[in-house]
Amino acid sequence: MTSPAARNAFALLPFFLFLALQPLLPEWAVLWPEEWLPPFMDWINGAAGRGGFLQKEELVAGLTFKDMTRATAKLADYPLDLTYGILVKGFGGAPALPWTTAVLLAAVFGWWVKGPRLALLAGGCILYFALFGKWKGSMTTLSAILVAAFLAGVIGLFLGIAAARSRRLERALVPILNVMQTLPHFSYLIPIVVFVGLSQKAGVIATVIFAIPPMTRLTILGLRGVASEVLEAGRMCGCTPRQMLWKVEIPAARDALMVGVNQVIMQCLAMVVIASFIGTKGLGFDLLLGMRGLKIGTAVEIGVAVVLMAVTIDRLSLALAHKHPARMREGALWQRHPFAAVAIAGSALTFAAAAAFPQALVFPKEWTVTTAAFWDKQILYIIRNFNEELLLFRDAVTVNVLLPMRSAFLWAPWLAFFALVAGIGWRLVGWRRAVLPLFLFMFIAASGFWPGAAGTLYLVTFTVLFCICVGVPLGVLAAASPRRAKAAVLFCDTFQTFPSFVYLIPAIMFFQVSEVSIVLSMVIFGLIPAVRYTVFGLSTVPKETIEAARMAGCTRAQLLWKVRLPLAFPEIMLGVNQTILFSLFMAVIAAFIGGTKHLGPEFFKAMAHSDIGKALILGLCVSCMGLIADRLITGWAAARKQELGLA
Repeated sequence: MTSPAARNAFALLPFFLFLALQPLLPEWAVLWPEEWLPPFMDWINGAAGRGGFLQKEELVAGLTFKDMTRATAKLADYPLDLTYGILVKGFGGAPALPWTTAVLLAAVFGWWVKGPRLALLAGGCILYFALFGKWKGSMTTLSAILVAAFLAGVIGLFLGIAAARSRRLERALVPILNVMQTLPHFSYLIPIVVFVGLSQKAGVIATVIFAIPPMTRLTILGLRGVASEVLEAGRMCGCTPRQMLWKVEIPAARDALMVGVNQVIMQCLAMVVIASFIGTKGLGFDLLLGMRGLKIGTAVEIGVAVVLMAVTIDRLSLALAHKHPARMREGALWQRHPFAAVAIAGSALTFAAAAAFPQALVFPKEWTVTTAAFWDKQILYIIRNFNEELLLFRDAVTVNVLLPMRSAFLWAPWLAFFALVAGIGWRLVGWRRAVLPLFLFMFIAASGFWPGAAGTLYLVTFTVLFCICVGVPLGVLAAASPRRAKAAVLFCDTFQTFPSFVYLIPAIMFFQVSEVSIVLSMVIFGLIPAVRYTVFGLSTVPKETIEAARMAGCTRAQLLWKVRLPLAFPEIMLGVNQTILFSLFMAVIAAFIGGTKHLGPEFFKAMAHSDIGKALILGLCVSCMGLIADRLITGWAAARKQELGLA
């Protein structure tokens, strides 16, 4: 029997053979011929593009599909008007929620959910919006998130319930959810623009669609995970099917459902920022304007507001997910519900103060502060004192690393990458499970965007290699101490809540608009899962195994290299998988600051021309890359865990 090393070499041999023979290969093996391209875009645009079937053909009662979608989208105006009126505009002469009331309610809610620290964070977050003059943008964003999260949560819940009841529906739904979760944000925007238009509600609808998958998945997981004893007890009590669902299964699946709510909210916040490209007002739109005008100081302030909102909402929703009903207190009504009493009394006082003093209603402009000048000075200082060094570093990395690597990826034949996917798939998951990744790769090659896909692949490859070389050692260092591990997890959790758009700011600050800026933003975003999963993997190695290794006389180095890292390797590879997905998303978003030889700029061209076909095919190419990596890595990790007895 051949050794694993020999089998690995055999699996990679075709890839290197095709690379070596590139000058001798026929043209069709290097670049997919145009005459072989299926007319995917023509089919999609023929149905949904300008003048397409769905836009001009009357389907029901003289209405086209476009007419029906726009009429349906108008229903979103009602909840949006409600939340916008409460938080920003007011109703019929009545003022909107005073900033003093908002600070109080946020602090009380935070205290009720977890305690004084969360109260300080929640109240301080709302105070920041007012103090730094970001009140209107923040409340506009919050009003959109409230509507989008509610709609996505309800739709995802009912889809999950239906899928949990029907295996056939689940099998049909899971592939769709997989594609939806790996599609770039921009793939959702262009169809919405065509069928809904440029408006606040367009961004909200795109956000709802984007945020449905995690709620659906976690609903299925939660309902399927209800203990059989709980179900049997419900049946023994004579529950009807409806009572079983709403009074037994859903309460028992509460933890999974609340985590789903948390994920929906975070997805909504990320998408609402991106949706500024199609007219959604708020912090995302303000951030976009600041970055387009290279007003870095202003962009930093807005970025901090976005981050504060993300972190606060994440902490509140997670704390709420883990909060269980407390025992009812005895006494008067206000004693039984002290937080509600404080909220009501405090709201009455702050509303009365707002009626008497305008400063308590709307934060006065003369009281606002700004750090934009400070950040601009720091950037100016860096430019004056380190600009030459930064530019030299940027040019050196670009000329000596990035451009040669990009040229190599663009030069390599598509058939070589096909052989690489086949070889890695065979070694990691076997031939049967490698068939789907090969089909997904064939779609990318036959899409007509192979050069752009190869350019994106180069960016992702560089990012992933860098994140492995830096993130895994950082995770190992952090996992060496429980205190450091806890700090690293907190650090990663905090930075993972940042909307991806925020990572463009430091990239522009240091390296202006360049290829290095794109790579830097991808690296910062991709380091998070690399570090987090390394810490998690090393922290979950069974203590009995570590103790047995110590008893056998292992040194600390041997314990790390021969016990802990091999056992943690499946989790580390799952972190690499997440780094790949994060890098793919960021590669598309980072095209906002430049780049020409990858798929990201093509999305912006598709948006400029409202080209649904091109946008969808581009999105599916990115999705296929993510699904290939996910299929291979997660399949291997699951098998490896079983071999190690960890599953």
